[in-house]
Amino acid sequence: METIKNIPLVKKLGFNRIILILVLILMYFVFSLGSGRLLGAGDLMNALNMVDYLGFLALGVTFVIATGGIDFSIGPVMVCAGLIAGRLLVTFGWPLWLALIMCVVVGACFGVINGIMVSYMGLPSFISSMASMMLAKGVGSVFTHVQNSNWPKTGDPNSWYKYFVSYNGFPTGLVFLLVVAIICAIILNRTKIGRYILCIGSNREAVRLSGVDTRRWEALAYIICGILAGIAAITYVGVITQVQPGLGDEFNNNAIASCVMGGTSMAGGVASMGGTLIGVFIISLLRVGIQAMGFRPDYQYIITGVIVALAVFADIRSSARKK
Repeated sequence: METIKNIPLVKKLGFNRIILILVLILMYFVFSLGSGRLLGAGDLMNALNMVDYLGFLALGVTFVIATGGIDFSIGPVMVCAGLIAGRLLVTFGWPLWLALIMCVVVGACFGVINGIMVSYMGLPSFISSMASMMLAKGVGSVFTHVQNSNWPKTGDPNSWYKYFVSYNGFPTGLVFLLVVAIICAIILNRTKIGRYILCIGSNREAVRLSGVDTRRWEALAYIICGILAGIAAITYVGVITQVQPGLGDEFNNNAIASCVMGGTSMAGGVASMGGTLIGVFIISLLRVGIQAMGFRPDYQYIITGVIVALAVFADIRSSARKK
């Protein structure tokens, strides 16, 4: 095993990432055999549609988990942003470009709220994010009077926002996601922001005693997470034009599961944007594969739960061995 890990290509790509890629390929063939046919372009496009918005949520929450925190509000915040911006667009006649910016603004506002509650008020991230989750659901419902927000459909002159997801069958959403993922990886691994975020997750007290304002950098992680949730809303409404109030919880679980599967430690201090992205592909393919095999979507929850439990267990064992 150590010999394999020392191969230059393996060291460069990361042993865990290679394992995840192999798992992804294996899943494709298992689901193809189970469904009696190779999963085709239509199935893969369905998976990519979920990858688009789930990917941005997962990238954002990776920053938060890297600090040792958690954010259960990202899904409802994404839906809330889609609801508010959609109503401003359709009912109040806002220009489309301004409505799309409003998606990001709404996400950023919730990021600021979470950052203040956790970093400056000292609330546990679990409690603060649960409060934000309920707040996002409530604000979205109140603003729309518990009505759906219907974004322009394909063919409408105002439907160019869908190009963020697909353009003449080309998955532009995937390209958009990969570009943002590269930027996030650079921020996390090559900048002062990322170094402080990871250090806070590793040993917050040591960082504070060294004279660093940990509250500032921890809050920034939540703000980045909120901004990415707002960007996720843009791709979400590009896939699902009818946004319903009160939804979003499922996306939290899938995004966090993607991070854990990708090698981000729930204890903080260790994170991988590339691993998170592969985890997103696994979760998305899992949903499409289960449907192709004729099973109910409920089975996805069971399999995802088992995978997450095993991933966390492996993370705990790995941390224990390093000590």
